[in-house]
Amino acid sequence: MGSWVHVALIGVVVVVVVVRRLRGEPLNARDLFAPPVVLTALGLWALSQRHGLGAGDYVWIGAGAALGVALGALRGATIRVYEREGVLWQRYTGRTFLVAVVSLAAMAGFALLAERGGLAADARPVQLSVGVGFLGEALVVGYRGLASGAPFAPERRGAKSPLGPDRFGR
Repeated sequence: MGSWVHVALIGVVVVVVVVRRLRGEPLNARDLFAPPVVLTALGLWALSQRHGLGAGDYVWIGAGAALGVALGALRGATIRVYEREGVLWQRYTGRTFLVAVVSLAAMAGFALLAERGGLAADARPVQLSVGVGFLGEALVVGYRGLASGAPFAPERRGAKSPLGPDRFGR
């Protein structure tokens, strides 16, 4: 599959997740963790296809992944987690988008440093960067949900599309 197809698929996943969370959505484990796990796995697969990386390259990749998780966790701290209809919900806020913009700038700066440090541009899969950021966010939101004592929402049933109706009638 071509790289433009990967970028398009990543874009679709990110847009779907952001739109749903901007509107507010029931908080369940599958919807919280599936996108970051899938994107991270795709990024690791893409990384495994890249040959000729040295120890220094893996240090840059690891540091970038750690930075991505940390920035995602910071973004997760800005998400509104609340109880509605007897279950947990989550909603992105204006601060979430502010942190996202700062995160993008920080990751772009880190990518520039990595490139100047000798890391090849194709050794930084976009899927991995996006996936670990969403993973950091999911870990913080999941923790906050558990700490609230309210139950997580059950998995959606009957949805025909990622933005389709769910059991809550949205």
